[in-house]
Amino acid sequence: MQNDNIYIKNYLHLHLIVFIWGFTAVLGKLISLDALDLVWYRMSFASLFILGFLIVKKVKLKIDRKGIIRFSVAGLIIAAHWYTFYEAIKVSNISVTLTCLSTGAFFTSILEPILHGRKIIWYEMFFGIITIFGLGIIFEVETQYQTGIYLAITSAFLSALFSVLNGKFVKEYDSNIISFYELLIGVIGISVFMFFTEGFTPAFFKISLEDLFWIFILSSICTAYAFSASVKIMKFLSPFTIMLTINLEPIYGIILALMIFGDSEHMNSLFYLGAAIILATVLANGIVKNYKKRKLKLT
Repeated sequence: MQNDNIYIKNYLHLHLIVFIWGFTAVLGKLISLDALDLVWYRMSFASLFILGFLIVKKVKLKIDRKGIIRFSVAGLIIAAHWYTFYEAIKVSNISVTLTCLSTGAFFTSILEPILHGRKIIWYEMFFGIITIFGLGIIFEVETQYQTGIYLAITSAFLSALFSVLNGKFVKEYDSNIISFYELLIGVIGISVFMFFTEGFTPAFFKISLEDLFWIFILSSICTAYAFSASVKIMKFLSPFTIMLTINLEPIYGIILALMIFGDSEHMNSLFYLGAAIILATVLANGIVKNYKKRKLKLT
């Protein structure tokens, strides 16, 4: 019973985090900065917030070489994920980006067996194929957003890869330590890239007060808190369950986008058919997985 309560508590906490992440898409559209600049500021501020928390809690920052290598890979992956995510929003819109991000469950169903050494589950692959069918409908009716669709699918793959990798890391390291180093290394990676591409121009450091306010919300609540909490939750929930729940982000994000931005987020009716197919497979997958888990307990 106690294990069930811990599972439910963490599952509900994950839904709160996913709702917060749904709002990050809205913030990405509200903030006027380019995608790469936005990710740099987001990760920089968030790493400072987490560092402050670690100092207050007197947590030791020292980790082994193996951990540094692992977090370096994951940090660069999450930086690339956020860049493609925000770039997709900039070149298309929130609805397209978040719907395509739902393909993350399909990518997880492939990556988790490879990286965690478990067998491929047939119904995960089946639902993945249906997801691709729904995505094909969106491709057909929203041709003007194809660049955004490609970027969002890439972002979904990177998100799935990051989730699967972190599912292994949390078994060995503190969640806040993981978050701090991954964000810090992500910032360093972007900084090196921007240095060689001359991205640090005077205009880069000129931020309006409105953008600064939204970046503060994005980096503190939506990143430092949500990022660390999500990593901690990985100790109690499987990578696929996490990725499956994250796929509810489009529902929260699209509703918020329609409320805030109105007409710019209204799409062709066939788009909503494709989106409904994708989201229905996500829910069906969750139902089947829950049924299988209950059946296993009874046997």
